[in-house]
Amino acid sequence: MHYQKYLYIFFIILALSLSFFSTSKAKEFFIDEIEIQEKLENNFNKENLINKGFKQAYSELMSKLVQSKNLIKIENIKLNEIKSMIETFTIKEEKFVNKAYKLKLGVSFNKKKVLDYLDSKKIFPTEMKEENFLFIPILLDQRNNDILVYSSNIIYDKWESVNNKNYLIKYILPTEDLEDLNLIRKNYLEIENYDFEKIIGKYFLDNSIVAIFFKNEKEIKVLSKIKMKDENVIKSNSFRNIDLKNVNELNKLISDLKIIYEDFWKEKNLINTSIKLPIFVQIDSNDFALPLRFEETLDKIDLINNYSISSFDKDFIFYKLIFNGTPKNFINIMKEENFNFNTQNKIWTLK
Repeated sequence: MHYQKYLYIFFIILALSLSFFSTSKAKEFFIDEIEIQEKLENNFNKENLINKGFKQAYSELMSKLVQSKNLIKIENIKLNEIKSMIETFTIKEEKFVNKAYKLKLGVSFNKKKVLDYLDSKKIFPTEMKEENFLFIPILLDQRNNDILVYSSNIIYDKWESVNNKNYLIKYILPTEDLEDLNLIRKNYLEIENYDFEKIIGKYFLDNSIVAIFFKNEKEIKVLSKIKMKDENVIKSNSFRNIDLKNVNELNKLISDLKIIYEDFWKEKNLINTSIKLPIFVQIDSNDFALPLRFEETLDKIDLINNYSISSFDKDFIFYKLIFNGTPKNFINIMKEENFNFNTQNKIWTLK
């Protein structure tokens, strides 16, 4: 009897601990490494500098959460509105360099308040889901009937030099391979229809972009063959008056393309905040590590609006989740994290 009493007390403590983590982790967007500085003059004010950091953190968060076409809708925001969405902030580093005061901040935004703000602007945010994409740029010089793939291709050479830390897509360029080069040259006349599977398959990545650049005197047309797991999409974009020998024009072309790819990726991962699906889950509490692993997984999923422990007993811990999506979507996401459910009853059971 005493054993059961102590065991029950243990579950109470465990549940309270888990509940604490549930109300802290699941509701935050964290923006790190915000670097700001200001000259040390008579009117220097540290609070003003921190406020500048808040604005920069907000800007970085929105660039990750929102498609580029919607950023203009949320540019003119007041500082007090930004502050109302901030949960906590930390000064990670401060120093004086060349008569300037430098700060490095980490800022945590309240997830629910951020999503409510975007909802008020009629903007669906995206999951902040980083992903690796194999990127194969192929440059066709139509004037000279030439095809450039690796080091002789200026797009290949400069693609990684134009970067932004807020990009969700991380690009992996192919290594120079004579066999692949010969394969591409062999299919030069039908390059638009070639599937590139023999090349892509070598890199064991679910996602890839083959970008074919058709260059003539007046414009550059880009045919992007995008593959994401089992989905294949073709996009076509044109850029006029681009001189690839001009560094600024080349960098702008690459930047514009990366924004196009970012927006496409965000479109595929939009969070429909108008859907608030309640899901009830029970977990066997005898496996002490399981509830913690379950919560750590929920913390990583942006589609989880919030979650909490609704009740518990000596056998089970019961969770209530609010999910911005369909039951099928939730099941598929959790399956990728090795969680499977019996959904026959109102309260789903973790298998």
